[in-house]
Amino acid sequence: MKRSNEPFFWLLFSGGGTLAALFLPALLFLLFIAPALGLVEPQSFEQMSAKLRPAPIRLFLLVLITMSLFHWGHRFRFTLYDGLQLKHLFGLIATLCYGGAAALSLLTAYLLWTFP
Repeated sequence: MKRSNEPFFWLLFSGGGTLAALFLPALLFLLFIAPALGLVEPQSFEQMSAKLRPAPIRLFLLVLITMSLFHWGHRFRFTLYDGLQLKHLFGLIATLCYGGAAALSLLTAYLLWTFP
């Protein structure tokens, strides 16, 4: 009997959805909405750059973005399968969705670790 890798991808899907639901609204509020409403002072590039220097902050952002990308990939894969009835392209769609999420995750890691 062949073992399925589906539980791993469902884990990434659920973990990504949970992290995105918990942290993205607060992050977007603090970075974009609160400064626009005058609740907090807008940050300059130098201030934001200084806040991104500690490794734990970069690691947190990497995990948040990576898990959100895999959540998107899984959701988009099943939208194509079930919504557009493209089940005959099973392997290609899975490769493109998860490969795209992995490639964008690697790009995110590179950009976070080379950021000044």
